[in-house]
Amino acid sequence: MPKYKLLIAAAVAARLLPGQGLAPGNETIRKEELEADLHFLASDAMRGRLTDTPEYFLAAKFIESRFRRMGLRAIGPDGALLQRFHLTWSEMGEGNRLRVSYGPALSTDATLLDEFMPLFFSPGASSRAGMVFAGFGIEAPSLKWSDLNGDVRGRILLVLEGEPKPDDPKSIFDGVVTSIHSDPLRKALRAQAHGAMGILFVNARQQEAGVNPFPRDARNYWPEKPPHLKRFALTSVADRLRIPAASISAALAQQMLGERKLADLLNEAEKEGGGFTPVPLDAEAELTTSVQRRVVDDHNVVAGIEGSDATLKEEAVIVTAHYDHNGTDGALLYAGADDNGSGTVALLEIAEAYALAAQQGARPKRSVIFVALGSEERCCGPLLGAAAWVENPWWPLEKTVAVLNMDMLGRSEEVPENGGSRFRGLPVQTAAENANAVNVIGTSFSPDLRRATQAANRPIDLLLRFRYDNNPSNLLRRSDQWVFLNNSVPALWFHTGLHPDYHTVNDRPERIDYRKVERVARLVHQLSWELAQAEKRPAMLKPRPIPPPD
Repeated sequence: MPKYKLLIAAAVAARLLPGQGLAPGNETIRKEELEADLHFLASDAMRGRLTDTPEYFLAAKFIESRFRRMGLRAIGPDGALLQRFHLTWSEMGEGNRLRVSYGPALSTDATLLDEFMPLFFSPGASSRAGMVFAGFGIEAPSLKWSDLNGDVRGRILLVLEGEPKPDDPKSIFDGVVTSIHSDPLRKALRAQAHGAMGILFVNARQQEAGVNPFPRDARNYWPEKPPHLKRFALTSVADRLRIPAASISAALAQQMLGERKLADLLNEAEKEGGGFTPVPLDAEAELTTSVQRRVVDDHNVVAGIEGSDATLKEEAVIVTAHYDHNGTDGALLYAGADDNGSGTVALLEIAEAYALAAQQGARPKRSVIFVALGSEERCCGPLLGAAAWVENPWWPLEKTVAVLNMDMLGRSEEVPENGGSRFRGLPVQTAAENANAVNVIGTSFSPDLRRATQAANRPIDLLLRFRYDNNPSNLLRRSDQWVFLNNSVPALWFHTGLHPDYHTVNDRPERIDYRKVERVARLVHQLSWELAQAEKRPAMLKPRPIPPPD
């Protein structure tokens, strides 16, 4: 480690006691080291750190080596710092088929990609059964909602995509934020748990006046040329699904419904009252999905500092950032400096601050865990490295005090006029007016964490903005803290905002405001220390245990 860092750490540890100012080691977080690390992680040689590429695995090994050099504790089995998991992606095979019969003398074969398509997470499977319309296909015990309380066993279900009242800020399904209950793989697994033989999804809201969007959307979903950004699912979850799953056009769904109108059933399914009672249809479906699954390796990188208190060290504060980005597409290179090289290098600096302080005898009462999460960017998770963690946590969720997630710390939020769908729901604003600001997302789930963040910010003096928890931008669910919130763990996302270079080739290390990354990293470090020292844990306002899919 640099000698000046050891000197600074010694001075800080000698001068400061917990609760009297900056946390031990906070001043060792420096923009010069952040910049040096980011110019490596977001260099052209790293080629955008796309999942399942040599450069992505190199990024994981780089983080692992840094953690080991810092002398951090390995909390994995047999001294492991790499938490291994698997992802599944798919190619469409031959023989996909959907036949719908309306009696012994009338049947129709749906046209692949014009009227139906298999879903990427579907297994290769076949089923033939009578049909039931089951509303949105949601089962959410914590919300006292079920669309599956009826006769669905031995049937193929027709369900609506999405969730009820998606534009209602007061919706029990996370307001205008798309809730986890809308996830189609989760719906398919819940249907399977109730004995369904297959599941068909329809988007009842997408029908445009005089236009059928399904053929266009299906060909975008299964393009002739494989896209460089693959759709992935967590293998441990996808492998649980045994029934075929497909999507169909609104026109085909209307034929299946007979005299019932799809729009009317949508309205009925959205009514409050705890869910929709499934309705048998006068139709039988024979569904075959042919999908070739491929499995790839992936990793989270994990290390920690053991707490100093004999009892409280069994609890932990977890600090996270995802290290993947979008790779290359032909000659285009998506370096991902801000998204999320900035959060990754901040994680390294925070971990090093703890390691330096520990060398001087200053350790927090609770343990602090550092997790570089994989495959945050990859559809359709949600947020696959974080999902892998909660599926097989190396630290118990019930003993996790809080998760502090960093994703895009290196710019100032800038939303242009007519910015398009990338900026949906965000007010027009300039980088200048956000120069000292950071968005703190997730505090509506834990007012305790909001107060703790405000207290930790006093010596840092950033402008904290608490504004995006219930916003149609869906920012709340667009980074890894979302997975922890949905498992009743208080969690925050520190995010300096979207900007026109987001997810473009212009997100490069020379455009980063390293002084700002330094200040936000110091805030997260300060907050993590104070949470690790606090007598009480922050509470969740609305604990939301969501049972894992069957």
